[in-house]
Amino acid sequence: MPSGWTCGGTFFNAFSSSCGIEISPNPDMNYFEFYRIPVSFLADAAALRRIYYENSKKYHPDYHTLSDPAQQAEMLEKATLNNEAFQTLSDPDRRMRYILEIEGLLQEESRQTLPPEFLLEMMEINESLMELELDFDPARFDAALHDVGQIENALERGIRPVLDGYNGARSDLETVLEYFLKKRYLLRIRENLSKFAPLQ
Repeated sequence: MPSGWTCGGTFFNAFSSSCGIEISPNPDMNYFEFYRIPVSFLADAAALRRIYYENSKKYHPDYHTLSDPAQQAEMLEKATLNNEAFQTLSDPDRRMRYILEIEGLLQEESRQTLPPEFLLEMMEINESLMELELDFDPARFDAALHDVGQIENALERGIRPVLDGYNGARSDLETVLEYFLKKRYLLRIRENLSKFAPLQ
Protein backbone atom coordinates (compact mmCIF):
# COMPACT_ATOMS: atom_id res chain seq x y z
CA MET A 1 0.00 0.00 0.00
CA PRO A 2 1.45 3.41 -0.87
CA SER A 3 2.43 5.29 2.26
CA GLY A 4 2.95 8.68 0.71
CA TRP A 5 3.36 10.77 -2.44
CA THR A 6 5.41 13.53 -3.93
CA CYS A 7 4.56 17.18 -4.21
CA GLY A 8 6.96 19.52 -5.91
CA GLY A 9 9.57 16.78 -5.76
CA THR A 10 9.23 16.33 -2.01
CA PHE A 11 8.07 13.01 -0.55
CA PHE A 12 5.58 13.20 2.31
CA ASN A 13 3.06 10.94 3.94
CA ALA A 14 -0.57 11.34 4.90
CA PHE A 15 0.30 12.81 8.26
CA SER A 16 2.68 15.51 7.00
CA SER A 17 2.20 19.11 6.04
CA SER A 18 3.70 20.00 2.69
CA CYS A 19 3.37 22.42 -0.22
CA GLY A 20 2.54 25.11 2.34
CA ILE A 21 -0.69 23.36 3.30
CA GLU A 22 -1.33 22.01 6.79
CA ILE A 23 -3.19 18.72 6.83
CA SER A 24 -5.72 18.42 9.64
CA PRO A 25 -7.29 14.94 9.79
CA ASN A 26 -10.91 15.04 10.84
CA PRO A 27 -11.26 12.88 13.98
CA ASP A 28 -15.06 12.90 13.62
CA MET A 29 -15.06 11.36 10.15
CA ASN A 30 -16.73 7.95 10.09
CA TYR A 31 -14.52 5.77 7.92
CA PHE A 32 -17.43 3.55 6.93
CA GLU A 33 -19.36 6.56 5.65
CA PHE A 34 -16.26 7.83 3.86
CA TYR A 35 -15.93 4.47 2.08
CA ARG A 36 -19.73 4.27 1.60
CA ILE A 37 -19.97 0.79 3.10
CA PRO A 38 -22.15 -0.48 5.98
CA VAL A 39 -20.68 -0.72 9.47
CA SER A 40 -19.51 -4.31 9.85
CA PHE A 41 -17.00 -6.23 11.97
CA LEU A 42 -16.22 -8.32 8.90
CA ALA A 43 -14.68 -6.88 5.75
CA ASP A 44 -14.29 -7.73 2.09
CA ALA A 45 -10.53 -7.23 1.69
CA ALA A 46 -10.73 -6.97 -2.10
CA ALA A 47 -13.51 -4.37 -1.92
CA LEU A 48 -11.55 -2.28 0.59
CA ARG A 49 -8.46 -2.33 -1.64
CA ARG A 50 -10.56 -1.33 -4.66
CA ILE A 51 -12.09 1.64 -2.81
CA TYR A 52 -8.70 2.64 -1.44
CA TYR A 53 -7.08 2.73 -4.88
CA GLU A 54 -10.05 4.52 -6.44
CA ASN A 55 -9.83 7.19 -3.74
CA SER A 56 -6.06 7.39 -4.07
CA LYS A 57 -6.43 8.29 -7.74
CA LYS A 58 -9.28 10.70 -7.06
CA TYR A 59 -7.58 12.62 -4.23
CA HIS A 60 -3.90 12.33 -5.16
CA PRO A 61 -2.30 15.83 -4.85
CA ASP A 62 -0.58 15.47 -8.22
CA TYR A 63 -3.99 15.62 -9.92
CA HIS A 64 -4.87 18.90 -8.19
CA THR A 65 -1.75 21.02 -8.63
CA LEU A 66 -3.69 23.59 -10.69
CA SER A 67 -6.57 23.81 -8.21
CA ASP A 68 -6.98 26.72 -5.82
CA PRO A 69 -5.42 26.37 -2.33
CA ALA A 70 -8.74 25.56 -0.67
CA GLN A 71 -9.43 22.66 -3.01
CA GLN A 72 -5.84 21.42 -2.67
CA ALA A 73 -6.25 21.43 1.10
CA GLU A 74 -9.52 19.51 0.79
CA MET A 75 -7.94 16.88 -1.46
CA LEU A 76 -5.00 16.47 0.93
CA GLU A 77 -7.36 15.96 3.83
CA LYS A 78 -9.37 13.38 1.91
CA ALA A 79 -6.16 11.60 0.87
CA THR A 80 -5.20 11.48 4.55
CA LEU A 81 -8.62 10.12 5.50
CA ASN A 82 -8.37 7.54 2.76
CA ASN A 83 -5.09 6.22 4.18
CA GLU A 84 -6.41 6.24 7.73
CA ALA A 85 -9.65 4.52 6.71
CA PHE A 86 -7.85 1.77 4.82
CA GLN A 87 -5.33 1.13 7.58
CA THR A 88 -8.13 0.90 10.15
CA LEU A 89 -10.80 -1.02 8.23
CA SER A 90 -8.43 -3.56 6.66
CA ASP A 91 -7.09 -4.71 10.05
CA PRO A 92 -9.58 -6.90 12.01
CA ASP A 93 -8.45 -5.79 15.47
CA ARG A 94 -8.27 -2.09 14.56
CA ARG A 95 -11.65 -2.33 12.81
CA MET A 96 -13.26 -3.89 15.90
CA ARG A 97 -11.72 -1.28 18.20
CA TYR A 98 -12.86 1.49 15.85
CA ILE A 99 -16.48 0.32 15.78
CA LEU A 100 -16.54 0.05 19.56
CA GLU A 101 -15.05 3.55 19.80
CA ILE A 102 -17.52 5.23 17.42
CA GLU A 103 -20.36 3.48 19.25
CA GLY A 104 -19.05 4.93 22.53
CA LEU A 105 -18.42 1.59 24.24
CA LEU A 106 -14.66 1.79 24.82
CA GLN A 107 -13.70 3.71 27.93
CA GLU A 108 -10.46 4.25 29.80
CA GLU A 109 -8.87 0.89 30.58
CA SER A 110 -9.24 1.40 34.33
CA ARG A 111 -13.01 1.72 33.87
CA GLN A 112 -13.43 -1.41 31.74
CA THR A 113 -14.47 -4.52 33.63
CA LEU A 114 -14.32 -8.23 32.81
CA PRO A 115 -16.76 -10.87 34.08
CA PRO A 116 -15.68 -12.36 37.44
CA GLU A 117 -15.93 -15.89 36.04
CA PHE A 118 -13.40 -15.05 33.32
CA LEU A 119 -10.98 -13.54 35.84
CA LEU A 120 -11.41 -16.65 37.99
CA GLU A 121 -10.55 -18.78 34.95
CA MET A 122 -7.43 -16.68 34.43
CA MET A 123 -6.31 -17.06 38.04
CA GLU A 124 -4.68 -20.44 37.46
CA ILE A 125 -2.81 -19.16 34.40
CA ASN A 126 -1.63 -16.09 36.30
CA GLU A 127 -0.41 -18.33 39.11
CA SER A 128 1.54 -20.37 36.53
CA LEU A 129 3.12 -17.15 35.28
CA MET A 130 4.27 -16.25 38.79
CA GLU A 131 5.70 -19.73 39.27
CA LEU A 132 7.51 -19.51 35.93
CA GLU A 133 9.08 -16.24 37.02
CA LEU A 134 10.45 -17.93 40.15
CA ASP A 135 11.40 -21.26 38.61
CA PHE A 136 11.02 -21.93 34.88
CA ASP A 137 9.58 -25.30 34.04
CA PRO A 138 9.07 -26.29 30.37
CA ALA A 139 6.06 -28.48 31.15
CA ARG A 140 4.32 -25.70 33.08
CA PHE A 141 5.12 -23.24 30.26
CA ASP A 142 3.64 -25.57 27.62
CA ALA A 143 0.55 -26.17 29.75
CA ALA A 144 -0.06 -22.43 30.23
CA LEU A 145 0.41 -21.80 26.51
CA HIS A 146 -2.00 -24.61 25.69
CA ASP A 147 -4.61 -23.29 28.13
CA VAL A 148 -4.42 -19.79 26.62
CA GLY A 149 -4.84 -21.24 23.13
CA GLN A 150 -7.88 -23.25 24.21
CA ILE A 151 -9.55 -20.19 25.71
CA GLU A 152 -8.79 -18.12 22.61
CA ASN A 153 -10.27 -20.79 20.34
CA ALA A 154 -13.42 -20.94 22.44
CA LEU A 155 -13.76 -17.15 22.28
CA GLU A 156 -13.38 -17.18 18.49
CA ARG A 157 -16.04 -19.87 18.10
CA GLY A 158 -18.41 -17.98 20.36
CA ILE A 159 -18.05 -14.57 18.74
CA ARG A 160 -18.21 -15.64 15.09
CA PRO A 161 -22.03 -15.91 14.87
CA VAL A 162 -22.35 -12.46 16.47
CA LEU A 163 -19.94 -10.91 13.96
CA ASP A 164 -21.63 -12.68 11.04
CA GLY A 165 -25.11 -11.49 12.01
CA TYR A 166 -24.26 -8.02 13.34
CA ASN A 167 -26.92 -5.44 12.46
CA GLY A 168 -26.16 -2.68 14.95
CA ALA A 169 -27.96 -4.18 17.94
CA ARG A 170 -26.69 -2.85 21.26
CA SER A 171 -26.68 -6.33 22.79
CA ASP A 172 -24.35 -7.54 20.02
CA LEU A 173 -22.03 -4.57 20.58
CA GLU A 174 -21.83 -5.39 24.28
CA THR A 175 -21.01 -9.01 23.44
CA VAL A 176 -18.26 -7.86 21.07
CA LEU A 177 -16.91 -5.48 23.71
CA GLU A 178 -16.63 -8.33 26.21
CA TYR A 179 -14.87 -10.46 23.58
CA PHE A 180 -12.51 -7.58 22.73
CA LEU A 181 -11.55 -7.04 26.39
CA LYS A 182 -11.00 -10.76 26.97
CA LYS A 183 -8.87 -11.02 23.84
CA ARG A 184 -6.80 -8.04 24.94
CA TYR A 185 -6.32 -9.62 28.37
CA LEU A 186 -5.17 -12.88 26.77
CA LEU A 187 -2.79 -10.97 24.53
CA ARG A 188 -1.10 -9.57 27.63
CA ILE A 189 -0.86 -13.12 29.01
CA ARG A 190 0.79 -14.25 25.77
CA GLU A 191 3.22 -11.33 25.92
CA ASN A 192 4.20 -12.34 29.45
CA LEU A 193 4.60 -15.98 28.39
CA SER A 194 6.80 -14.94 25.46
CA LYS A 195 9.39 -13.67 27.94
CA PHE A 196 10.07 -17.27 28.94
CA ALA A 197 10.22 -18.74 25.42
CA PRO A 198 14.01 -18.23 24.96
CA LEU A 199 14.57 -20.24 28.15
CA GLN A 200 13.24 -23.42 26.60
